[in-house]
Amino acid sequence: MSIMSDAKSGIPEIAREVAIRENIPAERIARGLASGRIVIPSNPRHSPTPTGVGEGLHVKVNVNLGTSEDCSAIDEELEKARTAVRFGADTIMDLSTGGDIDSIRRRILKEVKVPVGSVPIYQAGLEFARKSAVVDMTEDHIFKGIETHVRDGIDFITVHCGVTRESVESLKNSGRLTGVVSRGGSFLTAWILHNGKENPLYANYDYLLEIAKEHEVTLSLGDGYRPGCIADATDAPQIKELITLGECVKRAREAGVQSMVEGPGHVPMHQIEANVKLEKSICDGAPFYVLGPLVTDIAPGYDHITGAIGGAIAASCGADFLCDVSPSEHLCLPTVDDIRVATIASKIAAHVGDISRGMSMDRDNVISRARAELDWESQFAHCLDPEHARARRNERRPGKGDEDVCSMCGKYCAIKLTNEYLKKK
Repeated sequence: MSIMSDAKSGIPEIAREVAIRENIPAERIARGLASGRIVIPSNPRHSPTPTGVGEGLHVKVNVNLGTSEDCSAIDEELEKARTAVRFGADTIMDLSTGGDIDSIRRRILKEVKVPVGSVPIYQAGLEFARKSAVVDMTEDHIFKGIETHVRDGIDFITVHCGVTRESVESLKNSGRLTGVVSRGGSFLTAWILHNGKENPLYANYDYLLEIAKEHEVTLSLGDGYRPGCIADATDAPQIKELITLGECVKRAREAGVQSMVEGPGHVPMHQIEANVKLEKSICDGAPFYVLGPLVTDIAPGYDHITGAIGGAIAASCGADFLCDVSPSEHLCLPTVDDIRVATIASKIAAHVGDISRGMSMDRDNVISRARAELDWESQFAHCLDPEHARARRNERRPGKGDEDVCSMCGKYCAIKLTNEYLKKK
C-alpha cells in the first residue's frame, strides 16, 4: 500500500493532518491524493511535517541548497537549511555535488523536519566523472544511487525520465541558444548520445516505480530540457519532453506512486499562462513545480526578483510549487543571506498567487490595520522578515524608533494628519 493507494479507499491520517494545516476538509485532500492532483512527499524514514502540494492548496515554496566542488562547507549548508525553514520554506532540496555528499544529505535530513528532495543522478554521474566520464555510468549504478537516497529518507527525488532518444533528436534540430541547462538533463543527453541506448530512467521506468512505491517516495519528474533563456521558451524539445512526462504521470498513478511535474525555467511573461495550462492539460492536473520562472535574462545578481515576478504569475495561473531563485543564480553558490532573500522573494510570489486564487488575505489585513493605526510593532510581528523591517526603520530614525511616524513623511504623515482632522469632525 501507499499514501496514494490508501486515499482511494479512505482518508489516510496524513491527509487529515494536511487538511488541518490547509483549513479544508480532509475528504478533499484524500480525493486529490487518489486522483494524483495532490501529493504529500513523506518518506517514513524521514517522517517530515505533512505538507501537501497541488490542486486547491496553498502554493508551496522549495529552497535549493547544497555544496559544490569549490564550496563544500557542511556547516554553512546546514545554516542555509535552517535559514530557509525559518523564513518559510515548505521543502528543501539538497543539490550537493562536492565533499562527502552522503554525509551532507544525511545531516540535512536530521536538521530539518520539512520534506527534503534530491537529484540522485548528480551523485551517480559525478562518481563516474572522477573515475572516467559521466557517460560511463551504468544502469545499475544509477538505480543503486536512487536506492541509497531514498533509504536515507529523502522524501522526493528529481528523475529526468522525459529525456529520451527521441527528445535528443528534437534537441539536435531545435536551434536553441542555450542548449541544455539542466545538469541531470545534460548527463542523460550525453549518456544517450555516447551509448546509443535509451535513457535508463525511461527504459526501466517500471522498476523506478517499484522503488518509489516501496519507499513511499514522490517522483518529481524533472524537466531536463527546460529553457535556459527566454528565447528558448516553449520550444519543441521542452514540449516533447512534457508529453513524455504526461505518460510518466499516468503510469505512476496506475502504480500508486505520487508524482509531480517540474517546469521551466526561463519564460517571458506572456508565455507563462500557456505553459501552466499545457502542463495541467498534458499531465492531467498533476502538481506543477516551476523554477521561477525567470521572465528576463538581463538581471544577474537580481534573479530573485525576475524569478519572483514569474513565480507570482505562474502561481496565479495554477502552478502549485515554486522553486526559489537566489541573487546568485547563474553566478555562484548562494550564501546564507542569498538563501534568506531568495526564500522571502519566493514566499512573496507564492502569497501573491494565493491571493489571486481566492485564498485568505487575513495577514495582509492585519498589517493594513496596523498601518492605519500607526502600530509599528504589530506591522513587524506579522511581516515576512520582522528583524529586517525593524532595522530598516531604525537606521533612518536612530533613537526615534518608538515614534508613530517614519522618516519618509515625518510630521506630514498622511495617515496621522487625516486621522487628526477626522476626529475633529
